[in-house]
Amino acid sequence: MNTKLKGMNVEYLFKAILSLETMEECYNFFDDLCTVPELKALSQRLEVAKMLSEGRVYSDIVAKTGASTATISRVNRSLNYGADGYKVIFERIKD
Repeated sequence: MNTKLKGMNVEYLFKAILSLETMEECYNFFDDLCTVPELKALSQRLEVAKMLSEGRVYSDIVAKTGASTATISRVNRSLNYGADGYKVIFERIKD
């Protein structure tokens, strides 16, 4: 368990996400939970992580996603030194 998140009362949020069963439920829940900019930011980070894991260079990622180099650098740090959350997702959802 990630100790950074452990005292932040996020377990209920994670349980809620794990309870979602369909894409429609996901859309409805995240529409209620997040603003459009928040959801765009999360989606952008995931796309950046995917592109980095595929070996894409920063300039390509900036051009395709519009992400700042600071965001790309942060995501890259998570990919290389984080809790492997991105890697688990990429193994489970293949295009």
